[in-house]
This record gives sequence, C-alpha cells and structure tokens, in this order.
Amino acid sequence: MKHIPRKRFGQHFLTDRAVIEAIVRAIDPQPGQAMVEIGPGLAAMTQPLVERLGHLTVIELDRDLAVQLRAHPQLTVIESDVLKVDFRILAAAGIAAEGAPQLRVVGNLPYNISTPILFHLLDVADVVEDQHFMLQKEVIDRMVARPSTSDYGRLSVMLQWRYAMENVLFVPPQSFDPPPRVDSAIVRMVPRAEPANVDVALFSELVRVAFSQRRKLLRHSLGRWLEGRQFAGQFDVQRRAEEVPVEQFIALALDLQRLQAIK
Repeated sequence: MKHIPRKRFGQHFLTDRAVIEAIVRAIDPQPGQAMVEIGPGLAAMTQPLVERLGHLTVIELDRDLAVQLRAHPQLTVIESDVLKVDFRILAAAGIAAEGAPQLRVVGNLPYNISTPILFHLLDVADVVEDQHFMLQKEVIDRMVARPSTSDYGRLSVMLQWRYAMENVLFVPPQSFDPPPRVDSAIVRMVPRAEPANVDVALFSELVRVAFSQRRKLLRHSLGRWLEGRQFAGQFDVQRRAEEVPVEQFIALALDLQRLQAIK
C-alpha cells in the first residue's frame, strides 16, 4: 500500500538515487558504528546505511511507517517524537571501540521542527561523534553564517560554540516526493573536542537577549540585561548583535560566570 505523505509530520520523501548515494558517501558509515537515523520515512537512506553498518537504530513518529520499518531485521525502531528521545541512553548502548559512548546521528529533519531538534541534540553533543542532517538550505545558511551578515543570529552563535559545521551538499526540490517549496542541503556537524566551559542556560539567555532586538544597538537589549546583573566588565554595547563574533559572546558568558562565583 502506497504511503501518502502527511503534511502534519512535514513529510517529504527523498527519491533521487544519485543524491542518496552522494549523502551516504558524505556520511561514510563503517561496519559496527552506533548510528541513529531521525525520520527514516520510506527507508530510502536507511537501506544503504544499514547495508554498510550491519545495524541501525531509527526514530519514526508515523505509526504506519514504524510498522513497515519493524519488518527489517537489522533495524531497531523507536516509535516516538524525536524531542522525547534520550540520546544519551542510545549512546550508552552503543559503546565505541575505545570504550567511550559515541553516537553518529543522521536524518532528513522535518523542516517545521528542525531548530528544536538541533537544540535538543545540543545537550548531548558530548556523546556524539558527528551529525549529518538534511535541512532547509536557509537554515543551514544561518547555522554556518559569519558575523556581520544577515544570516548570523542566535542559531549561528549557539551551534558554532559547540560544533564545527559545513554545508556539504545541495539538494534541489525535485529530489523529493512531494517536492518542498524550498531548497535543501546536507550539513555536517562535528562536536568540538574542547568547547568553552560555559553555563549553557546563562549563555543561551545572553544570546537570546542580544538578538531580541537585532536591528537596534545592544545597549537597548543586552546592555540593560548586563546592568541588571551588575556587570562592570568590558563589553562594547554600541554595536548590533550581528557584529559580535561567537568568541566574544563566549568570553562575556565566562566573565559573567566568574562574577557570579565571586558573589
């Protein structure tokens, strides 16, 4: 029975064999690696992945698709909303050769909830080896954006603090059924081995406040927020948030942590 793509799940199924092969080459799965695929759908990418891995864990929200996937003997199927899945547990179940829990994560992410998924995985980056995701090209442009560009924002800062990222492959709309109304691309995300040890909640709030009025100078937003925290250090608020490099946001967060420790 043919599966009809469900709009509420943001389903667009990859059908272009050449593109699928290019994605799998970019991921480069090796036998025995612990890998999780988010949103396997009709298994277009799942099949070539599991052929190389030997076993693959997949997360699928659509009940009908989950039933079909369970018929595959080399798949472990988790029927769930990905935002409710504890990836730390999945990593612990797939111990890497050197003894450290390491997980590789791949997927064609639903474009309507791609950002929440990225932030959900941010919390477990310490147990992830790498991530390869199909995303709306516009989102990837924001993820890898440099300062002083229109794409640079909260997503850029939060993810660049924790990952080295690159856009590895363009995917046109006609590669899907049904074709989305946007261009897509594949992003590679490799967690940084030694990220700055920032308080994630504090850093996240700082960056959110900074970009809350991105067209105004920071003194209107972050400047007032810093005053409320009695911050007397050096930070130029006579500029816009998009002009501040990731490293300077990190340095500010670390200064605030030291201030809190003194108090």
